[in-house]
This record gives sequence, structure tokens and C-alpha cells, in this order.
Amino acid sequence: LPTNGTAKFFSPLSVDDFIKKSSVICYSKEALESVHEDVEVFAKSEGLTAHANSVAVRFK
Repeated sequence: LPTNGTAKFFSPLSVDDFIKKSSVICYSKEALESVHEDVEVFAKSEGLTAHANSVAVRFK
């Protein structure tokens, strides 16, 4: 594609293309207790069985 000379200064790639972004969520036991069944269902539906099991183990 013609860039009219701007390719010298601008690139379609940036640092953000090489950084893995992740989120960390912290629950207290009381907060997790009220939603743990939903978390298990959601994790299983996404194919994240280990995540579902880790929540289930905490409430057995």
C-alpha cells in the first residue's frame, strides 16, 4: 500500500502487539461463596476444567 512516505515514521506494529495483557481478580472467601457455582459453570462452558475444579475444591 502506498504510504506517502509515512512508513518511515509510523508502523502498524507497536509495543502493545508484543505484550501479554492479563487481569487478576481477588475474591474474599465470603464474596466467592456467593458466586462459586456460577464461576464453575462459566469455567466449564469455556473448557477451563482446572479453573472449575479449583473453585469446586474450595467449597467441598
